[in-house]
Amino acid sequence: MRRNIRRLTLVLLSIAALLVLAAAVGVWYVGIRPLPTTRGDLNLPGLQAPVTVYRDSWGIPHIFAQNTDDLFMAQGYVQAGDRLWQMEFQRRTGHGRLSEILGDATLSTDRFLRTLGTTQAAQADLEIMDPQTRSYLDAYARGVNAYIEQQRGNLPIEFRLLGVKPEPWTPVDSLVWGKMIAWDLGGNWETELLRARIVAVLGAAAAQQLLPNYPASDPLIIPSEVHAYRDLGTPDVATAAADVNRWLSPVKEGIGSNNWVVGGEKTASGKPLLANDPHLGIRLPSIWWEVGLHGGGYNVVGAGMAGVPGVIIGHNDRIAWGVTNAGPDVQDLYLEHVRGLATDTPEVEYQGQWYPATVRYETIKVKGKPDESLRIVRTRHGPLLNYVVSGLDQPVAFKWTATSEPNELFRAFVQLDRAQNFQDFRDALRYFAAPAQNFVYADVDGNIGYQMPGRIPRRAQGQGLVPAPGWTGEYEWIGNIPFDELPTMYNPPAHFIATANNKIISDDYPYFISAEWAAPYRARRITDVLSQGSSFTAAEMQTLQADTQQLFSQKLQAYVSQVQPQGWLQEEALKTVRAWDGHNDIDSAGAAILEVAYKELLQRILADELPKSLYQDYLTEGNMHRMMVDALLDDANSVWWDNKQTPQRETRDDLIAQSFAAAVDWLGRQYGDVPAEWKWGRLHTATFQHTPLGQSGIAPLEQWLNRGPIRARGGLSVNAAGYNYQKPYAVSSLASYRQVIDLGNLAASQSMHTTGQSGQPFSRYYDNMIQPWQRVEYHPMPFDAATLQADGAERLTLTP
Repeated sequence: MRRNIRRLTLVLLSIAALLVLAAAVGVWYVGIRPLPTTRGDLNLPGLQAPVTVYRDSWGIPHIFAQNTDDLFMAQGYVQAGDRLWQMEFQRRTGHGRLSEILGDATLSTDRFLRTLGTTQAAQADLEIMDPQTRSYLDAYARGVNAYIEQQRGNLPIEFRLLGVKPEPWTPVDSLVWGKMIAWDLGGNWETELLRARIVAVLGAAAAQQLLPNYPASDPLIIPSEVHAYRDLGTPDVATAAADVNRWLSPVKEGIGSNNWVVGGEKTASGKPLLANDPHLGIRLPSIWWEVGLHGGGYNVVGAGMAGVPGVIIGHNDRIAWGVTNAGPDVQDLYLEHVRGLATDTPEVEYQGQWYPATVRYETIKVKGKPDESLRIVRTRHGPLLNYVVSGLDQPVAFKWTATSEPNELFRAFVQLDRAQNFQDFRDALRYFAAPAQNFVYADVDGNIGYQMPGRIPRRAQGQGLVPAPGWTGEYEWIGNIPFDELPTMYNPPAHFIATANNKIISDDYPYFISAEWAAPYRARRITDVLSQGSSFTAAEMQTLQADTQQLFSQKLQAYVSQVQPQGWLQEEALKTVRAWDGHNDIDSAGAAILEVAYKELLQRILADELPKSLYQDYLTEGNMHRMMVDALLDDANSVWWDNKQTPQRETRDDLIAQSFAAAVDWLGRQYGDVPAEWKWGRLHTATFQHTPLGQSGIAPLEQWLNRGPIRARGGLSVNAAGYNYQKPYAVSSLASYRQVIDLGNLAASQSMHTTGQSGQPFSRYYDNMIQPWQRVEYHPMPFDAATLQADGAERLTLTP
């Protein structure tokens, strides 16, 4: 009966959605289109002087203003025209207010983020903000609000479908999205819980093997022979999070990025080349929004984000920069002794004394249901997670650099956008607190450099790898690594710098940064290419960004190739594996067989060792288990190969043969009995889902709003395209934006992001970048009005 009711409900919702879509299409054809004006003159009250906005053939706006207030006000206005719904959804996510529009389906997300206190942290950032940066955020907000007022009766379709009316935009709405990006790039606390659970089941030694250290022989960002820091001597997974990650980046393998910079000594032009491709969760619209900002001391072009003023990645007329995630350990869990937890006056023990905890209540409005009251208890270390994370047997507090003290992230960006040299670049990054990143740098004078900024905690004891007792005072944070002692490099002897979320610096560095680095395969490949080549061109940088060589799978290939096939289908599949060229290209059957065989192999290694729920959680640590299996492949008789559930003792070769056979069986059932047709692109597809309606389960909406699936190349390669091992093999993270900056000819620089500039399904710029992105193609980055005019760009004049 319940199943029939559910089916009936879905049918009715589908009919309702069809009616809404029919009405929307009708509105479209009669001329009420919620698209921004891109030609002619338009009044924008609040401007001090006229502003010109050129739209190039990709829909990218280039804004020319006479002062900074007008520049950022115009950016807010223009960006709202492209991405107002995305901005609305993002701020509601950050503030924990999704349930107001989506009902109880998002309650766990709202509870979790309210508990973390992201809104309070953003407000604290605003309170310490310098007046100049505050004026930029205020101007941006005025532009957004002007657009909302002008379009009040003609908002994007999502507002109509969900019955939402946007509130005025505020600077805190921009700041809270910075907290969410920091969250997206810093999930260390889940690994703390995972490590503790593995230790409890298998012991500390086994946990070290399952969550291994970065291989000593693989590339560091700063080579050991480069001393870029002072010699300081020897200094003394939760359900709620998964719900949050649904709107951000749901898997860890693939979340990261590549960037590299090559000095003029190794380029054809004699000037640096800088490349960057951030790897983030797949989404629609793209997380990135490209823009050019000119005037008021700014002359910059690149990629920004919806809801945020300025340019985050790009170049100005003197310097270029790119970012990757540094991956430091900036989140800690503390076990607490609490008494009177159920009362309004709980107390927490600390060094033998009892201190009051703070208690606050927040009201969460839930669409179609009564409001919910949320109780939040904070200790000196942070909020207790017990009310929002199930399965915690004792009070656990959460400490995070993004919320523990105010920071000035946006001051960093507005200064970076107008930096003129390496000193300006580093001075801007002094304000960059969270998320900590790897920045590479190049300038038109031929210099290249690197800086890791960020607030990285120093601990009195331990490294924060597992939850620590909070009552002793022995594991407290005792400040941060001073900025001038963070890893940095300038014009290194190798004449290139490359980062791929790999280990940053050698073990003689006097501070702890992290124990969790990306698997080294991307870094190894990039470093090999850049160290061996010379006279590089921008086209060769693009070729490297497109590179799909899968170093781990090449190692696995050698072992699978020794399997004795059982039957003709395995024999044909084995020929395909042996002939594989090492690249995860769309039409590669060898790549598909090896990827499926790896998943089968991992399951056979660990399914008898870990409880099912723990094994499923461990699957999310793609970088860790790839490194673990890589090391195991060199030890044919390790105890890990033995299946405890069978009487005989299995070896490496036994499990590889079983895994290969299982992979062949699965692929044969899915795609038929011709191994040449088991192409990687048939398994490995990218579907760009609209947030959130593309995940509604209502087929007409999803078909209209989503794009894909499209066949995707890459994997754990430079051209990254990660997938969730719990739900393989669809792409869940990818190269969200690519840029190659030529410091010898800035006008020749090129870029591309994943979907399109517009978040509006009616726009021709909603999905015009998907196919070029798939083919790893690029568009120009125009940098002056004359070029835009010559190329026939649309012109809009905003007048006071």
